[in-house]
Amino acid sequence: MLAWCAIMFGLGIIAFLDSLFNYGEIFRRVNSVLFLLVSLGLLVRTSMKIKLRYIENLQAKLQELEAMTGQNTHTSDLQGQPKKQPVA
Repeated sequence: MLAWCAIMFGLGIIAFLDSLFNYGEIFRRVNSVLFLLVSLGLLVRTSMKIKLRYIENLQAKLQELEAMTGQNTHTSDLQGQPKKQPVA
């Protein structure tokens, strides 16, 4: 997926340069700026998904290791959410 996004981004750059220097003869029917923005959006989305998956894998590995050692930590601690305090 990341390779296809990079290929689309490269084609977007070529289409943009074609519209600037060659008056759009090669990519006449394709709006080069729209093509470039769509491919850039796909690149950003794919990279964010890769980062999120890496973080999820680290959290799963941490929970697995805690289960092996016998420690009991709630997932709210991992996500930075405060624990609820009892009302007196």
